[in-house]
Amino acid sequence: MRRMTSPSSGRPGGLAALVKPYLEPAPLGALLLGISSGFPYAMIGATLTTRLAQDGIDKKSITAFSLAFLVYNIKFLWAPLVDRLRLPLLGRLGHRRSWLVLSAAAVATAVAFLAVAEPSAHLGATALAAVCVGVAGATFDVVIDAYRIETLQPSQLGVGSGMSQYGWRIGSVSAGALVLLMAEHIGWTSAYLLCAAFVLPAVVACLWLGEPERHREPVAAKSLKAMAAAVVAPLTEFFSRHGAWLVLAFVLLHKIGDTLANLTLRLLLDDLGFSNAEIAQYDVGFGFIAYLVGIFIGGVLYTRLGLKRSVMLSLILMGVSNLSFAGLAAYGHSNALLAGAICFENVASGIGGVVVVAYLSALCNLSFTATQFALLSAAASIVGRLVTGTTAGSLIEKLGYIDFYVLTTIAALPGIVLFAWMMRSGLIDSSIGESDVRAATEGRAHAAALEPEATGPKVRDTR
Repeated sequence: MRRMTSPSSGRPGGLAALVKPYLEPAPLGALLLGISSGFPYAMIGATLTTRLAQDGIDKKSITAFSLAFLVYNIKFLWAPLVDRLRLPLLGRLGHRRSWLVLSAAAVATAVAFLAVAEPSAHLGATALAAVCVGVAGATFDVVIDAYRIETLQPSQLGVGSGMSQYGWRIGSVSAGALVLLMAEHIGWTSAYLLCAAFVLPAVVACLWLGEPERHREPVAAKSLKAMAAAVVAPLTEFFSRHGAWLVLAFVLLHKIGDTLANLTLRLLLDDLGFSNAEIAQYDVGFGFIAYLVGIFIGGVLYTRLGLKRSVMLSLILMGVSNLSFAGLAAYGHSNALLAGAICFENVASGIGGVVVVAYLSALCNLSFTATQFALLSAAASIVGRLVTGTTAGSLIEKLGYIDFYVLTTIAALPGIVLFAWMMRSGLIDSSIGESDVRAATEGRAHAAALEPEATGPKVRDTR
């Protein structure tokens, strides 16, 4: 096996062999699906924060809008409905494709609603529109995840997951940059309406690839009790494990500081006088490149250091990166410092996006992978979003930006300390259990040491 993957045997057409898996229809479709999946998140994220700030909305109200993201944290509740309910008329396209087209239309409609809502005149309508985008976007995610997994062959799951991750970042960054740049020329309403077209890549992908070959028609739930059981069973299995509550505590705590810092950054940039063009260039443009670099570094660290040490390193980097925002706040308007802070934070987030997600994936029982991953990924950000939505604006007004970002670094410490204790006590290994996921996780670092040239594909396999 080592001979098959060695550089010497890969020379004849070695580059072509590495590139070929990414150019197959299903992984390219995953890229298109990721692009559409990422843009609704950007519409109610940093771009909306900038719009509200420029419309003169107070900080308490602005940070409360982050509560719209909570919809993404509960999407597992209606995921069984998407799995089991056949749509009339549209159902002729196939179960997955019909839901994808319907949810794409819902996202476009919700974004149009957000576009025409004027925050300065009707803040309540804007809040309702943001929630609608969140509901539609979360449902879109459920359908896209199912469609992508069922379209990819088992041998393509690693490449397809990586393509989807890159697509998500491309979609969110492109939509965010487009809104900022176009808002200065055609206004916020027209800019948001233009971005509604980002639903099209996913629609094109499903029309191109067709109904997934691996899709299995589920047994229809004939009662509310059966529907509830589909949600409860994965929870019951997870909490039956040794140390499950401590693992959940870590998942809830580890991202509080990072979420607080990211969801309030645009307020800092607006108060420091950065223009939309500067924000688009540095926060969006530089941040995008830095994040991709971070993803690559995260994959290398994961294969070289193993799961536990790479996660610990990523937690420390994500916590320390918030201090760069404190430094920017202390210095004031500086494009160089903004670029440095954004690059540091996005590299750290990119690393965490690989290794922490790998850990959450390893926690999933293979019988409940989709539902348990949705639950864990939701738990990973829910506390930070709640704190941001309820207290972040007040904390900034009371403490000032410098002390606030120092506080976000301190908020990262409980997660770091808890994970260190879990490493020393062996809880991380025992919580993963005896599943195939554990075997793959423990074997990956050793395999990488034997076959370092395979690092590229393995980076994507961590998703």
